[in-house]
Amino acid sequence: MIHFVVHDEHDSVGVVVVEGVKAGDELTGWVMDQDKTLKFKAANDIPIGHKLAIKPIKKGDTVIKYGVDIGRAVADIGVGEHAHVHNIKTKRW
Repeated sequence: MIHFVVHDEHDSVGVVVVEGVKAGDELTGWVMDQDKTLKFKAANDIPIGHKLAIKPIKKGDTVIKYGVDIGRAVADIGVGEHAHVHNIKTKRW
């Protein structure tokens, strides 16, 4: 079962595509461009449609989703952690 999708292996986050991801769940992600899978544990509960970190992201790093810069991390985000408005902010303002 695929729990999250990633556009390219250079992205820093994936998008959860199933309901009910809970902290500690073993997750499988599909990297679309390379047609490969990633596996790791969810560090937090993550709602469907929300992002999770697929590599360590340091405070100040640019966050990449589907090959696009979506903002800057305002806190360190570990692999498998929920990545959302509490730890990523736009660069526009």
